[in-house]
Amino acid sequence: MIEFENVSKIYNKKTALSNLNLTIESGEIVGLIGHNGAGKSTTIKSLVSVINPSSGTIRVDGMDLAQHRMVIKKKIGYVADSPDLFLRLTANEFWDLVASAYEMSPQDIENRLNYLLQVFDFSDHRFEVIESFSHGMRQKVFVIGALLADPDIWVLDEPLTGLDPQAAFDLKNMMRQHAEKGKTVIFSTHVLEVAEQLCDRIAILKKGHLIFFGSIAELKEQHPNQSLESIYLGLAGRREEVVTDAS
Repeated sequence: MIEFENVSKIYNKKTALSNLNLTIESGEIVGLIGHNGAGKSTTIKSLVSVINPSSGTIRVDGMDLAQHRMVIKKKIGYVADSPDLFLRLTANEFWDLVASAYEMSPQDIENRLNYLLQVFDFSDHRFEVIESFSHGMRQKVFVIGALLADPDIWVLDEPLTGLDPQAAFDLKNMMRQHAEKGKTVIFSTHVLEVAEQLCDRIAILKKGHLIFFGSIAELKEQHPNQSLESIYLGLAGRREEVVTDAS
């Protein structure tokens, strides 16, 4: 279980996240949805300890993140919102770094890596430098890194961006299988169809505030006879306005 209790984050007097209260159960996939700047990445980065909240408490399996940071970090696999990292390393060097952080045995590394390389069709590029890869190939490197130790909690910030259709399909299947084993997946997305397809519950954020948390079915029940897009835009956007060229 993951609990956000009155979590806020302020950057230079600007509130990026305001009193977030959110409980995510083990065994579910939760999608974070919202416009750019809504607070999705701030929520994710607070959970994975990239940033510290300005106030509030985050608990994982009953442990306070501020007090048990290293224990909790080993429970989490994280894909950042940009794959433009560790560019001077080869993919294999990056994965060795990840495996070391999780204290994986050489045999476990090789077994798991062989499986992931096959899934993401990456075996031929294992020893190439990350800087030489396209955006989508870099994304695969960091998805493989996040899943390498098979941690209990997968935290994925726009994980499907740049992936080819087969890789995206396979990752979505793996996310569902992970949740079916009683583990947790949290991911952000701008694609409502993906959220509807995958998520047990969604959290819609707007300007740092949580404005809905529940299932897609519950959301549609609250807004009958509307498309998911219309519901979302009515809650988080400017509704379905027609923007015209002023020239």
